[in-house]
Amino acid sequence: MSSSSALTGSGPASSSDSSEEASLVQALAAASHEFDATGADPERNCWLAVHRHVHGVLPNEYDIREVPEELYLAVLAVRRQQP
Repeated sequence: MSSSSALTGSGPASSSDSSEEASLVQALAAASHEFDATGADPERNCWLAVHRHVHGVLPNEYDIREVPEELYLAVLAVRRQQP
């Protein structure tokens, strides 16, 4: 399975799928900056952005649902490249 298709869990990715996934990763990395006011921790903030994208809500204290690790790591990598 290619890395881009692993982000969505689908089969082989086409170039438009790869473009959409890259756009999603960029958008989530940008969204992670929304949480900087509560703590400038890129790992935490990327996890929050991915959790909200996947589950539709931010986690609460007792909500520790899983997030796709490859998506989280891709978002974190992009976030670390941003100023």
